[in-house]
Amino acid sequence: MTSRTSPQRGRRRKARAGRRATRPEVLTLAALLVLATVVAAFLSLARPDSATPTASAGGRDGAAGKGPRASEEPWDGRTKVLGDGSTSYTGPQKGALKPWRLKPGEKPPQFVVFSWDGALESDDHLFSHYRELAKEYHAHMTFFLTGIYLLPKSKKDLYHPPQHPVGSAAISYPTDEHIRTTLEQLRLAYEQGNEIGTHFNGHFCGAKGGGDWSVAEWKSEIDQFYSFVEKWKTNTGYRDIPALPFDFKREVVGGRAPCLEGQPNLLKAIKSYGWRYDASSPGDFQIWPAKKNGVWDFPLQMLPYENGKYQGLSMDFNFLYNQSNGDTHGDPAKYAQWEQQTVDSYMAGFNRVYYGSRAPLFIGNHFEDWNGGIYMKAIDQVVKNVCTKKGVKCVSFKELADWLDAQKPSVLERLRSLDPAQSPDWSTVVR
Repeated sequence: MTSRTSPQRGRRRKARAGRRATRPEVLTLAALLVLATVVAAFLSLARPDSATPTASAGGRDGAAGKGPRASEEPWDGRTKVLGDGSTSYTGPQKGALKPWRLKPGEKPPQFVVFSWDGALESDDHLFSHYRELAKEYHAHMTFFLTGIYLLPKSKKDLYHPPQHPVGSAAISYPTDEHIRTTLEQLRLAYEQGNEIGTHFNGHFCGAKGGGDWSVAEWKSEIDQFYSFVEKWKTNTGYRDIPALPFDFKREVVGGRAPCLEGQPNLLKAIKSYGWRYDASSPGDFQIWPAKKNGVWDFPLQMLPYENGKYQGLSMDFNFLYNQSNGDTHGDPAKYAQWEQQTVDSYMAGFNRVYYGSRAPLFIGNHFEDWNGGIYMKAIDQVVKNVCTKKGVKCVSFKELADWLDAQKPSVLERLRSLDPAQSPDWSTVVR
């Protein structure tokens, strides 16, 4: 659950202090922790029946899938301004990872995906910080944009959230200045090869949140996201800012639902939009991804917490909950200890697969200063530690989906049979 905060301070939201099990992630975490106590050493991991591997979005074995939009006409080299001038098409994104098919016996790269929920450039400048950090370490990240972060508060009545009053939201609307700074970061992030996905709009959780939404209501939320991001010039009146250099309908191919709620109906809703993946799953072990309902399922993952005493999800809020019971301003005397615990957990999860199955590592965070910003500082260290290692590729979810679609279904199936720490004879897996 979330609470509203003053938009003047530039904060998106805060966890409610001093309350336990207040968010769906936490409830999911509790359930997963119980499960972890009875599954020893990640043996015999269960896979969903719906996770049948597929070669590509186009159905051709080994083709680098690019979704339904791949059949569109080739780019003629000219910038096409779209709609009211808020967006434009400037050709295929430059610098994207080019997928390749593994050769027999080849060890897979170690993919790491850093993703961010909300993507607002606020007074703390965390969006720009991580965009610049990604550039410094030759990484790409996924920034999940919240649609109302490009909608002025004065125009909030344009938002009709499912099951909630017109104009309402569980988060604060941005200031006019923050809309301007966010637009600039979106432009730079895209030009530097990062992915722009969606975190939808009003960030509703719990009762009447995404978990209660029908397929039609999810489609309404998605359509409104597109409307807000494609008509920001109309809605803001800004004429001194150039069009964003990308087409949202081409580039947005996945997202993460607030509080990880509502994936079953969301998966049904997104089929007509040609999306490639969904990152809304409430969690799973560190195993190679599979598809659900024809799209890649990229869940948060269970990592070793406190030197392996238990497993917790790979997101800052879950560290916050376990370390300070959800209090965003816990005991400052413990900040250094908690920061190191967070780094150690991320690195333990990374090392388990880097020296083992090479399953991708997914990390999902928020631009927040919880507990003195220790979770941001932890990510800084992890990016520097892992993105510089041999064989590691820090990529976006979109790039990972492209790479997975280029692999043989039989190879993906064998990869998914590996336990996280299992280091196989790759000649028996990739063949």
